[in-house]
Amino acid sequence: MKDITLKEIATKLGISITTVSKALKNYPDVSAKTKQAVIDLAQNLHYTPNSFAVNLRTKESKTIGLIIPEVVHHFFSNVVNAIIDEAEKNGYLVIILQSNESLTLEKKQVELLIKKRVDGIIISLSNESNNDDHLKEIITRNIPFVMFDKINKLISCSKVIIDDQKAAFNAVQHLIDNNCKKIVHIRGPLNPQNSIDRYIGYKKALEKNNIPFDTKLVYTCETVNFQEGLDFAKQIIKDHPDVDGIFAVTDLVAVGVLSYFNDNKIKVPDQVSVIGFSNWFMSQVLTPKLSTVNQPSHEMGIESFNLLLEEMNCHKEGTPFKPRTIELDTNVIIRESSIKNIQIN
Repeated sequence: MKDITLKEIATKLGISITTVSKALKNYPDVSAKTKQAVIDLAQNLHYTPNSFAVNLRTKESKTIGLIIPEVVHHFFSNVVNAIIDEAEKNGYLVIILQSNESLTLEKKQVELLIKKRVDGIIISLSNESNNDDHLKEIITRNIPFVMFDKINKLISCSKVIIDDQKAAFNAVQHLIDNNCKKIVHIRGPLNPQNSIDRYIGYKKALEKNNIPFDTKLVYTCETVNFQEGLDFAKQIIKDHPDVDGIFAVTDLVAVGVLSYFNDNKIKVPDQVSVIGFSNWFMSQVLTPKLSTVNQPSHEMGIESFNLLLEEMNCHKEGTPFKPRTIELDTNVIIRESSIKNIQIN
């Protein structure tokens, strides 16, 4: 069935196209009788406004683009839900794209969103993202732009982050405070800024406590998943049977570590204490329950959208917008995997 136009409604009622348009927009200079006739006929004919034409007139698509590394990750799914909720409240639809940690795909997705003329873009960078030409293109085209979690510090746009160095420092300090002296760090890939900062935080905690840093105690993930945690746990015990603490870059990796330890009768925390990062929901249902760094994912989604909305509104009003960075607080959640004889409420 073809789309019904304003012209067809006007012809059937014997009035002008302008009158039909005004009636549908509830203009006061159209009589109540005419308005009702137009509305009734539009409903009967299943008329819907041409969104493309509306967008051309208003210079708004009422859509935003969201690019994330992966949807299945608990952290990112919480961020996505928060952004969708906030966008809906403000009359925006969200185009969600998944880069699968691929720079090539991330670039294509940015290009697609630019071609779709979205009103703004929110992105968390892929692990491979070591080239910023596509990000600079967003800035060049004057498209409102926010980065969150995995960011590029060199790009001048608004950002929503946590202090990954401080959060990692606190996680490792917790292990040290509980008598861990030989602490392994299972770090993320070399590119993402948050992986770099968590690695730096680990080193700073060792340095502050006069514990020598040893590169052999650092294991680097490629895909940051459960299997890598499991495989590294096996390798760690083989390489360093006297290890007494492990700080994993994410909870998903830490869960792999716990799985291997549980299957091989390695007692946590009596032999090895383990702490993760992000406060994934599974961290509370494991045995033992996983200590972790609480990363405020829902709040990060809300703040990311609201920063973008602020910039989009400035664009509409023709007022200047200065990019800014919002840093959210984190805290260490202590559970059974990192301290002996803990009492869980």
